[in-house]
Parts: sequence; C-alpha cells; structure tokens
Amino acid sequence: MNYTDLTAKGNVFNDLALIDIGVNLTNKRFDKDRRDVIQRAQTANLSGLLITGTSVEESQKALALCQQYQEHFPNYLYCTAGVHPHDADHVTIEYLDQLRALAKNEQVKAIGECGLDFNRNFSAPAQQQKVFNEQVALAAELHMPLFLHQRDAFEPWFKTLKPYLDKIPAMVSHCFTGTKEELTQCLATDMYIGITGWLCDERRGQELRDIVSLIPLDRLLIETDAPYLTPRTIRPKPKSSRNEPSYLPFIVKEIASITGIDPKEIAWQTSCNAKRVFNFKTTKES
Repeated sequence: MNYTDLTAKGNVFNDLALIDIGVNLTNKRFDKDRRDVIQRAQTANLSGLLITGTSVEESQKALALCQQYQEHFPNYLYCTAGVHPHDADHVTIEYLDQLRALAKNEQVKAIGECGLDFNRNFSAPAQQQKVFNEQVALAAELHMPLFLHQRDAFEPWFKTLKPYLDKIPAMVSHCFTGTKEELTQCLATDMYIGITGWLCDERRGQELRDIVSLIPLDRLLIETDAPYLTPRTIRPKPKSSRNEPSYLPFIVKEIASITGIDPKEIAWQTSCNAKRVFNFKTTKES
C-alpha cells in the first residue's frame, strides 16, 4: 500500500475540508520533502495549514515558507509569530520589536507559540514568565489571537491570561493535555481547545479521552503538531514516525469515535472555528 492509499483511507471527508492549526513545518525533518508534505495535505483534503513560530528565527522561517509557497499554494499557508517557553532564555533585547514587525504581515495570524513549561524548564521559570507576560501584552496591543503552550504550569499561566480575557480576540490552548478542572476553567473563559494525536494514544492520553466530549464543538480546534504526536490509530502503521498534516483526519475520526458526533460535523465546525479565530481564507470552502 502506498502513501496516497494510506491517506485516502484515513480521509472520510471527501466533500469537506479540514484545517490544521498547528504544524511545525520549519522543522528540519521536513527539509527533504517539504513541498511534497504540503501536496499530500491537499490530497488529504486539508484546506489550510497554520505554521507554528517558536522563536524569532523560527517565526521568520515560518513566514518565509508562507511567502515562498504562496504562488503554488495560494491562501494555503499561514503562520504564528512568538517565542516558546523553551526559548525564553535566548531572547534578545529587540525580540518584541521583531515579533511586532512580523505581525504586520497578513500571513501572520497569531502571537505564539508562547506560554509556560515547568515540566522541563529548558528556560528559567522567571524568564519564561517575563517573556510570556510580554507576549500576552503584545497580543493585546495588536489585537491578535494568542497561540498558547502550557505544561505543569496551569495556575501561573491562567493567572497571566485572566486580566486580558476581554482585550484579546481569541486564545487557543494548543495541544491541550490538561485535567478536567483545567479544561473547565479554560472553557469558562471561552478559550479554544486544540486537540492533537495525543488523543489517539490510550497509554498516555486516557485523561484527555475521558474529557474530550466536554469540549463544545464551537470551541474545538484540531491540529497535528507535526512532526510530533503521530496518531497511534493509523492502520497500517506508517514506516516513518514523523507526523504530518495529511494525518489530521485520523484525529477527527478518533474524536468522533469517542464522542459519537458525526465526523463530518466535527470537520465542518472545526474549520469554521479556525477561520473565525485566525481570520484567514482557504483554497477550499467547507
């Protein structure tokens, strides 16, 4: 069975288009076949990809990819601009001005990926908090959505966001893996919840599987977080462990299997949500 057969079998949305709101397309694992990856996403009926910016340099690369492929894939690639907590220790004195300049481009649709990660502490917690505070304030200044990261830091993360709930047009909890209580708090503020292939792993994703049905469809977003978090539900199993956007339908199928909601309804509503949050056009309209 070839690759096209695999993605076709995973795609039950021939008359609907999906949007992947979290793709690390600047990752070096895509260097050899990036254009093919984008083409396979289109073949799998995805109508748009949002490339994640995780540092100033990676955000610049993300925008460059959007511009590079605009002619061949018009209205298909968009990106975020921000600094991930892992990179907080490495910001320069002018990083906010650099993010502000990037955000002026029409293909940049959110500030982030930003937040707090006290699980690994690749950057000092105090510096993470400082850089996060500054990016939240920047999103409010620019009236742009926030693309958010949080791991083992929910209370300070939520405390930082709370004063800005009425100042920022949308907040997206990217790759949500939190508890029922954390989900409830996020939803109470009308936050959007990004679901990844973590849901497809019963070994470590069971808590998420138990609560995903609590997410209202009008707050749900779907993402691969490629090249990470390849859905374990793909059959036959891909030869490569690398995740990519064309696998997004497997996440929708798993949400449908757990919640009992028609997968086409999930596909349609999450695409509407993505267009509303990030204000972008796509090559296909659901």
